[in-house]
Amino acid sequence: MTSSVYIALDAMGGDHAPEMVIEGTEIARSQHPDARFLLFGDENRIAPYLARFRRLAEVCEIRHTEQSIAADEKPSQALRRGQESSMRLAVDAVKEGFAGVVVSAGNTGALMAISKFVLKTQPSIDRPAMVSFFPTRKGRTAVLDLGANVECSAGNLVQFAVMGAAFARIELGIDRPTVGLLNVGVEELKGNDTVRSAGEALRDVDFGFEFAGFIEGNDICEGTVDVVATDGFTGNAVLKTLEGGSSMFVDFMRQAFQSGIPSKLGYLLARPALRRMRARIDPRAYNGAVFVGLNGISVKSHGGTDGAGYANAIGVAIDLVRGRFTERIQADLEKSYVIPQEPADEAPQAAVS
Repeated sequence: MTSSVYIALDAMGGDHAPEMVIEGTEIARSQHPDARFLLFGDENRIAPYLARFRRLAEVCEIRHTEQSIAADEKPSQALRRGQESSMRLAVDAVKEGFAGVVVSAGNTGALMAISKFVLKTQPSIDRPAMVSFFPTRKGRTAVLDLGANVECSAGNLVQFAVMGAAFARIELGIDRPTVGLLNVGVEELKGNDTVRSAGEALRDVDFGFEFAGFIEGNDICEGTVDVVATDGFTGNAVLKTLEGGSSMFVDFMRQAFQSGIPSKLGYLLARPALRRMRARIDPRAYNGAVFVGLNGISVKSHGGTDGAGYANAIGVAIDLVRGRFTERIQADLEKSYVIPQEPADEAPQAAVS
């Protein structure tokens, strides 16, 4: 019999919390019957929604607190003032061993700062990163870093590649995923010194994945590799560009089908195919970014998602706990290799998105 997985939820995080959180948790409960949930937040607000789902209430425990982190609160303020907040207490539950993972749809910067402060960075990791999946022609591709580190050294990029491969093994079920470094060209001489040094290090050592070398931006949508490693500045720009492009494409399609009676009739014929296409690019299906490189698992759900999207974020969290994600990263990084060093006057600066 599968042992229970305990998940700490920031029930007050998100644009439509706590209702969205409860609805998503109910969906996740039906998909993962062995899951148990610790709900951190205002019991007076949570309990009425939880009462709608009798079976969910049986596997939930509310940990009451009236304090929560605001969506526009600075990470430094969240650390100082939010020690009794729903987000902080949920992360604390992972640190103290009451839960195997924390999920929050709240303030991204605050969650990153609190998770790093409470859980600490893994011994072999210089900086945690943020990873999530993008839809591609072939399925899904994991991309990191998505904004936690604006500037990175070659050693950081090597670690991102290792952590991304561990993520892909669990989420994609691939023993030896392919990993590429995002660059301005595929030739070995292309790019800056940092990217070239990282490429050399990844070619020299077998980390348990296939290093595909340098890739370009169009390779992400093509699904050329399973994992794309890059710095947080570039990764965040790619993320926002693809999100904006997808939204624009949907708007263009809607306008085209509303341009006249023939177009509206054409929409009726094409509607089944359009629904399938919409399902493939639905952001809810890819919800659940993970802060990797910590001594514990912290999952960030999109703040504006609905119950279905939140359930997907919980699903990612459960997969990572069952796959012993943190232990896999540590084991891969303990393999012998030399991390290329950056000059002291070019030391990268950390940032929280």
